[in-house]
Amino acid sequence: MKQFWRFAGMLLLSILCLQLFFAARIAVMTAVSPQSTTFQRSEAMRLLREKHYIPWAQQWVDDAQISRHLKRAVIASEDAGFNEHGGVDWDALEKAWDKNQRAQEQADKRAARLARTNPDKPPPVPKVIGGSTISQQLAKNLFLNSERHLARKGQELVLTLMLEAMLSKQRILEIYLNNVEWGEGVFGAQAAARHYYRVDASKLGPNQAARLAVMLPAPKRFEKRPGSPYVIGRAGTIEARMNAVELP
Repeated sequence: MKQFWRFAGMLLLSILCLQLFFAARIAVMTAVSPQSTTFQRSEAMRLLREKHYIPWAQQWVDDAQISRHLKRAVIASEDAGFNEHGGVDWDALEKAWDKNQRAQEQADKRAARLARTNPDKPPPVPKVIGGSTISQQLAKNLFLNSERHLARKGQELVLTLMLEAMLSKQRILEIYLNNVEWGEGVFGAQAAARHYYRVDASKLGPNQAARLAVMLPAPKRFEKRPGSPYVIGRAGTIEARMNAVELP
């Protein structure tokens, strides 16, 4: 029993030290912009393994050099309550949970039918809907891997609360827009603006900004058809909402 409590104590101490390490890194971000994220580094390693070189485009630009249209478009598309919540939109998480549960149930039923009629065909994979805020996405990209389990989600929530406690909303959005993925090897607003429209991030117009915002949930898929009917239609919806968005 003594060994158990010693192990438990060491485990708790390790977890506490890890949180202090994360908190220190976030505190530094109040003045120093991050040079890379965990997600970017994992993508660089993947590209190096698969292509034996790293096609990469990223350039940090300050908040004032990012189009207000893009800021409004991303908030309207990704996190309409960005200015109001404390990092987590619990209502959105609950709705996403309910939708994912229903999707899983439907997938299980289809899998059962396939097992009877076509057992060699792989079972369907349900589409997972996220309810993450901009702050949560930033926490995940900055520090965590892409694994899906309860411990990682719990760490994501802790990191999100740290970000919200130590950084302003404006700074969170600035770091997010400079590091988010907009295609394979394309990271940040400046790289995306240059890659898709041959303009600087400060020069993006409302429709261009809305189209970029549409791409965020699945940039590698949308970069193949950035002018697809879905992107154009969805961008129109986002553009109509942008004027109602207040920037932090």
